[in-house]
Amino acid sequence: MEEKINELPGVTSATITFATKQLRIAADDPQRLLPQIQAICTSIESQVKVIPKDTVPRTSAPQQCGKQSEKQEAGFLRKHGELAAIVAGALLFIIGVVLSHTGFSETGAFFVLLIAYVILGGEVLLEAARNISHGQIFDENFLMGIATLGAFCIRDYPEAVGVMLFYRIGEYFEHRAVERSRGQIMDAVDMRPETVSLLSDNEVQTIPAEDARIGDLLLIRPGDRIPLDGVIFEGESRIDTSPITGEPVPVTVRSGDRLTSGCVNTSGQLKMRVEKPLSESMVTRILDSVENAAASKPKIDRFITRFSKIYTPCVVFGALAVAVIPSLFTGDWNYWVYTALTFLVMSCPCALVLSVPLAFFSGIGAGSRRGILFKGGLSIEALGNVKSIVMDKTGTITEGNFELQKVVSTGKWSEDELLRICAGCEQNSTHPIANSIVSAASGKGLAPDQPSELQEIAGHGITALLPEGRVLCGNRKLMTKYNISIPKQTGDSYGAEVFLAINGKFSGYLLISDTIKSDAKAAIQRLNGMGLHTVMLTGDSEGSANAVAEATGIREVHAKLLPQDKLELLGKVRSSHGAVMFIGDGINDAPVLAGADVGAAMGSGADAAIEAADAVFMNSSVSSIPESIAIARSTSRIAVQNVVFALVIKLTVMILGLLGHANMWMAVFADSGVAMLCVLNSIRILYKKKQ
Repeated sequence: MEEKINELPGVTSATITFATKQLRIAADDPQRLLPQIQAICTSIESQVKVIPKDTVPRTSAPQQCGKQSEKQEAGFLRKHGELAAIVAGALLFIIGVVLSHTGFSETGAFFVLLIAYVILGGEVLLEAARNISHGQIFDENFLMGIATLGAFCIRDYPEAVGVMLFYRIGEYFEHRAVERSRGQIMDAVDMRPETVSLLSDNEVQTIPAEDARIGDLLLIRPGDRIPLDGVIFEGESRIDTSPITGEPVPVTVRSGDRLTSGCVNTSGQLKMRVEKPLSESMVTRILDSVENAAASKPKIDRFITRFSKIYTPCVVFGALAVAVIPSLFTGDWNYWVYTALTFLVMSCPCALVLSVPLAFFSGIGAGSRRGILFKGGLSIEALGNVKSIVMDKTGTITEGNFELQKVVSTGKWSEDELLRICAGCEQNSTHPIANSIVSAASGKGLAPDQPSELQEIAGHGITALLPEGRVLCGNRKLMTKYNISIPKQTGDSYGAEVFLAINGKFSGYLLISDTIKSDAKAAIQRLNGMGLHTVMLTGDSEGSANAVAEATGIREVHAKLLPQDKLELLGKVRSSHGAVMFIGDGINDAPVLAGADVGAAMGSGADAAIEAADAVFMNSSVSSIPESIAIARSTSRIAVQNVVFALVIKLTVMILGLLGHANMWMAVFADSGVAMLCVLNSIRILYKKKQ
């Protein structure tokens, strides 16, 4: 289908995603091409319908309810009709087998088994004929049709009906397993609300979520999921953010705090003002991200697609050779034709074609449940192969917010007095360090005096006239400029030092630093334990960088870097240690993110960084880095497991068949049974506990 749609004039690209049941197409006028696309899909798979994606998320307008009901009813009848056919065919099969073994006429048993075969295999034969008429020969319907009709030709009627019966049973459970797996994954990522509770004139109205507008007031009761992005207008509660960020600890919120859609209100009742419509809210962005990611197929998926095109015809011609060549020498046509038919039954590549994309889609779903958005199967595949982790410091390993760590007094002034004096000098500055000093003073209830004179010296600091006298407040260069002697300081802390001199005499200093994230040390240790080489690249001073690296366990540090320096060092790390993952959050990190084998951005970072990244950590926690790699490795491992398991079982049964130790019953297991086991194995990653 993809190939033929891509050949249509005006189509730039077309991708069919099995996991999400979506056709994503880039074309000049896709709506005009819809009839041609539908004709292509119907010619290949008659039951496939191409429907334009509904812009209304999940609720149906009143006039659409009838159509929705009819669609659900049709699905119900189709599902139960399939089950009824299997049950009826099974009963007739049992009757036919009993008749053939109890001395009744062979003709009577033949007709009962023939009716059972028509009930069970009629649809398969019709589908095979329809596909052959459209040039699609080598599919599972053709293989099963040839195998069972061949069994009829060699007068092995019970075998023919039994194989078709177990094929239909296997297909039924396989389809149920696929649909259930797909549904579980989509339920995990699709948190869009169907309705919201609108507050209007002190009344609560239930309206479709897509009808809510910016500025509307919504009522959110305890236990409700936050439907849209907005701000609390009234109320106080605790919010479970784990569906979005993966963080298990509820967060306390009150009036004025922002709410993100998808989170759960656990306690108090809230009134929320809508800031973004449903189409722009976090729940929709996450779903779009997952759907986009599912459309990006990994290399192993594309390989399996190409492999199955070659594999199936080869098996058909191989079966033909098994049927004819030994028979010409031995004359035992029945035995070798039966062996060839068994060969055909087990050759269907369903397990491979189904399980690989489903495994990667499960990985994408598992990531989204932990606040990790992968941008495609290629990203997961590449992430599973990284050998070194390169990180920015500020905003990635550290919080990105400066805080006062300590005040050291060396004269007659107390620590609180020094803090108050320093805050008096810095209170009109917008510099992050100045803000942290003023905030610390305010937090202690210290009221700074307004300076009667103040001069800011660029790159040095401030001179001010306060009630205490002439104050110098700034860096080491300011002290040198005014010939202030600074005692040699010792200590294991890191950060920016703000020195104070009052009336020409050194009085003490304040230490301000960016705090290391609480989970950074454990996350870095886990990365090191996974055999990954950890590197930190930062524009900060060597002292700060080395202190952070020592506190967290990062193995390699490079400081005082410009953006172009980071890109150059990234190449050196790659050549020394292998594929590189880079994690950053700033605008200046975008080139490095794009240049890495895998780029990841913190969700709190700049839009440019998030856009350039292959993965986004919504909760901005360092623990998401090893978690994402664990998911990627598990996903790739499960995909390979499925491929190896399916091929080994099929090859084993093929060899047993050639040696005369396998029959068609075993062949059916090698087809449908293996496919179902691979599908179930594919969704294992979705339920793996967070480490």
